[in-house]
Amino acid sequence: MKKQVLALAIAAVFLAACGKKEEPAPAPATPVAAAPAAPAAPAGPMLDDEKTLNIYNWPDYIPEGMIAAFEQEFGIKVNYNTFENNEALHAKLVAGNSGYDIVIPTAGFAKKQIDGGLYQPIDKSKIANYGNLDPDFMAKIAGVDPENKHLVPWAWGFTTVGINKQKVEKALGGMPMPENAWDLVFKPEYSSKLRSCGIAYLDSPSEILPVALHYVGKPAYSEDPADFKLAGEMLAKVRKDVRLFSSTMIDDIASGKACAFVGWSGDINIAADRVKEMGGKDEIVPLLPTGGGLVFIDTMAIPKDAKHVLNAHAFIDFYLRGSNGALMANEMNYPTGNKAALADIKDEIKGNATIFLSPEDTARLIPTGGFSNEIASTLNDTYNAFKRGK
Repeated sequence: MKKQVLALAIAAVFLAACGKKEEPAPAPATPVAAAPAAPAAPAGPMLDDEKTLNIYNWPDYIPEGMIAAFEQEFGIKVNYNTFENNEALHAKLVAGNSGYDIVIPTAGFAKKQIDGGLYQPIDKSKIANYGNLDPDFMAKIAGVDPENKHLVPWAWGFTTVGINKQKVEKALGGMPMPENAWDLVFKPEYSSKLRSCGIAYLDSPSEILPVALHYVGKPAYSEDPADFKLAGEMLAKVRKDVRLFSSTMIDDIASGKACAFVGWSGDINIAADRVKEMGGKDEIVPLLPTGGGLVFIDTMAIPKDAKHVLNAHAFIDFYLRGSNGALMANEMNYPTGNKAALADIKDEIKGNATIFLSPEDTARLIPTGGFSNEIASTLNDTYNAFKRGK
């Protein structure tokens, strides 16, 4: 909302009467009282002269109509583009002159971007709704962004195994489901059976390697090349059973390209909704692995070379309204770190144990973390060798 300044002109009117010389002059009239000053209109956020904002986000990751509502309220034209994974975003930032004012990195991946000076600090004084954020939630982000200087939460969830229940049960035959859901995609005993209906992996080294490392008993964010070798050997054993490396997981699940998938919890729930909307009977569910799902927290950040910094702060403040946080959870199936949103989140969303996790399931999750620049080449080489089947 553009800043408005209201001014009230005040005039004092005096009456002067001229009588005959011998008559006493009448007393001067009482001055007209000045009208009380009108209250100033609430000051909106400061905006850049150029009414433009460039946002770079993940696909299918914003409620319908939210951008249009922001544009209408603030008179800012939003150019909204998407990227497929953290690696694509990182390449854009490292190249410089990205052209974006807000990007949405995963907190763990953003660690090396912060260390590399690719983001500018957030000016919290320009974000009136910053206080809506849950301090305990912000403390988790502070592990990769000390003092929460650069990152503001967008949404969070966990990377896990999802399944089409009917197809998986048919493919397994009489074989019972494993206690640890990661066995379905990491253990040949199971993956070989699911090969017939398809296994899909997210096409992202920073999503697959942490869960693979954890599965083989190593730290999810290890910095030891020997640990990556062990994870790579495990992945190589199931490579022949992986049908698809997906950058469009929602569409791939909903269209039946796979029956088991390593994906984001929210995307799996969105795909489940789409199947129902299309009249499908199969049940799509994200599982809660006893072996641990990988927590991710996606965040808003302002690139160092952003051209519309004031507009970026205005959008962040807009997004942090409680009503918008609730809209994100209700429409996109992702929980929020916005405590002001909780009252407006639908009961069926709050009651979904794969969106708002129980304390027991939360305790099983692999905490958010990140890899250093030093181990990045090992991370990518291990993943690429797995993907190529070599």
